[in-house]
Amino acid sequence: MQSLWNEAEAAPLGSDPVKLRVYTSRLLGREPSLVLHGGGNTSVKATATNLFGETEAILYIKGSGWDLATIEAAGFAPVRLAAVRRLAELPHLSDSAMIKALRAALTDPAAPTPSVEAILHAIIPAAFVDHTHADAVVALSNTPDGEAAIRALYGDRVLVVPYVMPGFVLARTVFERTRETDWRGLEGMILLHHGVFTWGPDARTSYERMIALVTRAEEYLRQAGAWSAPCRATPSCQPGDGVTLARLRRAASLAAGRPLIASLDASPEAAGFAGRPDLGAIATRGPLTPDHVIRTKPVPALLTADPEPVVAAYVEAYRAYFARHAGPEHVPLDPAPRWVLWPGRGSVSLGAGAAEAGIVADIARHTMRAIQWAEALGGWRALDPARLFEVEYWELEQAKLRTGGAAPPLQGKAALVTGAASGIGRAAAEALHAAGAAVIGLDVNPAITTLFARPGLTGAVCDVTDHAALRAAVEAAVRRAGGLDILVSNAGVFSPTARLEEMPDEVWRQSLELNLTSHLALLRIAIPYLRLGFDPCVIIVGSKNVPAPGPGAGAYSVAKAGLTQLARVAALELAADGIRVNVIHPHAVFDTGAWTPEVLEARARAYGLTPEEYRRNNLLRVEVTSRDVAQLVLAMAGPAFAKTTGAQVPIDGGSDRVV
Repeated sequence: MQSLWNEAEAAPLGSDPVKLRVYTSRLLGREPSLVLHGGGNTSVKATATNLFGETEAILYIKGSGWDLATIEAAGFAPVRLAAVRRLAELPHLSDSAMIKALRAALTDPAAPTPSVEAILHAIIPAAFVDHTHADAVVALSNTPDGEAAIRALYGDRVLVVPYVMPGFVLARTVFERTRETDWRGLEGMILLHHGVFTWGPDARTSYERMIALVTRAEEYLRQAGAWSAPCRATPSCQPGDGVTLARLRRAASLAAGRPLIASLDASPEAAGFAGRPDLGAIATRGPLTPDHVIRTKPVPALLTADPEPVVAAYVEAYRAYFARHAGPEHVPLDPAPRWVLWPGRGSVSLGAGAAEAGIVADIARHTMRAIQWAEALGGWRALDPARLFEVEYWELEQAKLRTGGAAPPLQGKAALVTGAASGIGRAAAEALHAAGAAVIGLDVNPAITTLFARPGLTGAVCDVTDHAALRAAVEAAVRRAGGLDILVSNAGVFSPTARLEEMPDEVWRQSLELNLTSHLALLRIAIPYLRLGFDPCVIIVGSKNVPAPGPGAGAYSVAKAGLTQLARVAALELAADGIRVNVIHPHAVFDTGAWTPEVLEARARAYGLTPEEYRRNNLLRVEVTSRDVAQLVLAMAGPAFAKTTGAQVPIDGGSDRVV
């Protein structure tokens, strides 16, 4: 592992301890093998002047909810160092009481809640303290001779502490063990099965000590021949079976009591691990670190049979695990798996939303690699289930269940939107994503891949008139989300204005192909996945031209009329499967790609109006925007339309030709 310290970047920060703390924290956060999704924490001890002009020693510790990769100065909670140090002297303290005491020690009540490791940081007598969950170090400790190997590797300059529950218990344990310790002879501490601490008088020393300690562990793995073990992966795997994946997602979601996103990692590394003949023995011994159990549950499920019985067996085993270890104060979590290994296919990660599933996927990748390192060193050995239960049902985690807010209305739903690079499609995709859905947008415009490139909102290039490409795009979307609940069939184009006797055959053909036939192709591909979805719905974007066609718009009007009839038939045929099909008829939505200045001018002229008059040529004299249509899409996808199918809803400001 290489140090990322850059003197040119650090020099402008001067001697400001908090700025330097932010800088090296971000350096740690840039390396996933050190910290994953909020894991690890850092601190710095400095002084500040209070309201009375007195100088106080302050511990600036990473606040809850902040990620080291993106942390800012506001992410460090300022607590009075003396008050925090005194907490270590208490013989007993619940973690919930500890959090209250830490918040009481804040110099700024608006600051984030201090890390649960604040007391441990406080008692380490160094200005800068870094803490990570380094994969290489933890993997080494998760072997039969791990503790002995670590002691031999690091010698007397590193304090080795057997695993202890994070929070007050860990801080108190270290406090007791180090009463007579000369900290000047130590440069770090290894917490077995958990992580690494380093410290120093300045930011660079503490950071580079971390890099050095982790590098030693990596070199040990190389010298032992274990480092390359995870690279022994199959070069290819069977293509993901989308329907089986959708069945798995449905079974897990039903067990969880809410829709989950299920993402398939079919990379050679994941498929190689899932294809190991000893998979059942090595993958079910426990997580890389106990902290991960909160995200992944104690073990993954193995998809060695049909999804439904596999999930049912996992649920039964999880409930038995809870019954063995729970006390009367524990509230059971849902028993659904969060990580599933699919032999021959890869690794499936499940979460309440795309971001949560992505976190599980990252943890799974690191865990698969670490397991294979440990196996090459003599065997993977995680903590026993009782210890894992302590973390999974930690009182602080249980408190979150009681205080958590309402989930977004479409959380866990999987949506696909065509024609998503602009106009109605883009607005609909963004509205669905804002409501919690995982959205994949398709468009022929290559810009879709950069336009939508964030967790839960991604884009793919697809010409929907190419039915093979359309099938591949839908199947890729299913592999990303695990299924399909919401289909917004929106792709289309307003054909060039031409009277019937003058209309080129190519204009007619292109309109029917894009505005009608491609929607049928999409429906046929999507129906098997929608049948396995949650409150599944299809939303067809039609046009006011269906009930009120305009002169010169024959190709467009006929195609949209056919599309509406297609939707009506689909509503009849799919109702027995619980799939709702409804149509939106927008009109004159001028912030879309279809309405070029030339088209607007031509249509306005056809009605004897100016472009500005045409924009508000409706009963309400209002202009309809893409966002307005997107809000109707959102309503149709949600509970307001849960018992409605076959409807045609205009959004046109009111038309005297229709009303």
